[in-house]
Amino acid sequence: MEWYYYVIAVLGSAFAGGINTLAGNGSAITLTILTEMLGLTPNVANATNRVGVVAQSFASTWAFHANGKLDVRRSTPHLISMLIGSVAGVLVALWVSNDQFKAVFKFLMVFMLIVILVKPKRWLRETSVETNPSLWIVVPVFLAIGFYGGFIQMGMGIFFLTAMVLGAKYSLMDANVVKSFAVGLYTLLAVIIFAWTGMIDWKMGLLMALGQTVGGYLTAHYASRLPSANLWAHRVLVIVVIAAVLRLFNVY
Repeated sequence: MEWYYYVIAVLGSAFAGGINTLAGNGSAITLTILTEMLGLTPNVANATNRVGVVAQSFASTWAFHANGKLDVRRSTPHLISMLIGSVAGVLVALWVSNDQFKAVFKFLMVFMLIVILVKPKRWLRETSVETNPSLWIVVPVFLAIGFYGGFIQMGMGIFFLTAMVLGAKYSLMDANVVKSFAVGLYTLLAVIIFAWTGMIDWKMGLLMALGQTVGGYLTAHYASRLPSANLWAHRVLVIVVIAAVLRLFNVY
């Protein structure tokens, strides 16, 4: 393989790490690099992709923590539910191809785009400390999000942000902080399970992790200090979802 393939992989993964930190669906980039450029099979790419996601998530979380933004105590039920759901999702991913889910995924992205564009002010408010959703809603919703993230990962961040911003009434940036921590936790479990079954290509996984760590850390560091972070995060989210819809429907 030519040397510049590796350079492109690192730069692309750094860009994906930044997108994942502010919005989500950066795995659409990293999975494409792993399969189309680095030649991994879809299932091995799905497992290998988690190495970079773990590195990027914990790097982002550390940057948010260093800037005084990390506080996940209120989100404990969400995190526990996601962890349980993600283990189930990973176990299913060991035996089932995710190709069928990709057909459903593109229609979910269209729905997410509509949700994001309708009443955009809902995405720009500050966190409401008075809102405390019922556990009867929180547990099944985040079990499902965790299951999806454990199974395929791609686009999970968008679903998580939607639930946290519109359901739990978090600000977009506060939701991103919790998302980084949550994704790091459950993806670490996924990496352990995938590694145990021998599905991870560590050379390619660590290569992608290098770029994603840098991209995730720098994005979280500067976003933590940006007064209009919610506005920019919303803009990135809209662009990411529009790009995902166009790509999934083969518009480009």
